[in-house]
Amino acid sequence: MRISRVMLVFKKDWLEIKRNREVLLPIIIIPLLLSTGVPLIFMIGTMIAGEPSSSSMEDLENIVRSLPENERNEVLRMTVQQAAIYLITLYLLAPFFLIIPVMVSSVMASDSFAGEKERRTIEALLATPISDSELFLGKILVSFIPSFMVTIMSFATYSVLVDVLSFSMFNGRLLLPNLVWIMLILCLSPAMAFTSICLTVMVSAKVKGFREAQQISGLLLLPIMVLIFGQISGVIMFGPMVIGILTICFTLIDYVILRLSIRTFKREEILSKLI
Repeated sequence: MRISRVMLVFKKDWLEIKRNREVLLPIIIIPLLLSTGVPLIFMIGTMIAGEPSSSSMEDLENIVRSLPENERNEVLRMTVQQAAIYLITLYLLAPFFLIIPVMVSSVMASDSFAGEKERRTIEALLATPISDSELFLGKILVSFIPSFMVTIMSFATYSVLVDVLSFSMFNGRLLLPNLVWIMLILCLSPAMAFTSICLTVMVSAKVKGFREAQQISGLLLLPIMVLIFGQISGVIMFGPMVIGILTICFTLIDYVILRLSIRTFKREEILSKLI
């Protein structure tokens, strides 16, 4: 395998993505909504209301009960408004950030082969003297690298927003970044994104168009929804140990899926479906 050929596929696809509004818009809009829109609504709403609604308080109490004892005692010493902001920004919204890398990467991965078919450039691509593994890895990288960068930029934006809005409330204490969020962004989110990309690229190679691939890849959000509801209900708590275990699990899954994907990916099958 030659890395130069892998990067050649990466550069070609990246140039096409930058010209495709159907791919670019979700990559921009979704991270903006989740890193600025959602936290602004929660934080400003809580600051104006003074305290959360009764239903929101139940969700926050579930999170408090799942916290380690030292942190639980710290939260119990806070005012209701402080505790609400602390729990919402550091815990309640944490699993929502996993949506960013998975959604962004799945949009780009859906365009990998399905988009080539719609643009009628797939025949020329498959005719190039590039091995199947080089072609597949190039398609994976063009989704993985931008999605990882977007996730980091979204987290940086979110951290600044949270720290600015909560600075006076917590007497100059900066809530973010902390260990849990650093592990979430740098370890778990890329591991989950890689799983999503490998599966989506395989789907994209088999379906006829971009929209069909994107609809199927939407099913990959289901595990994240389970984590979100688990966090809200207090069943799962995103601490260092949980994030570490999930990262190891998804890394093992990534290894297995990547090996299987490269082994089963055959350009001849794609060409036969085009005839």
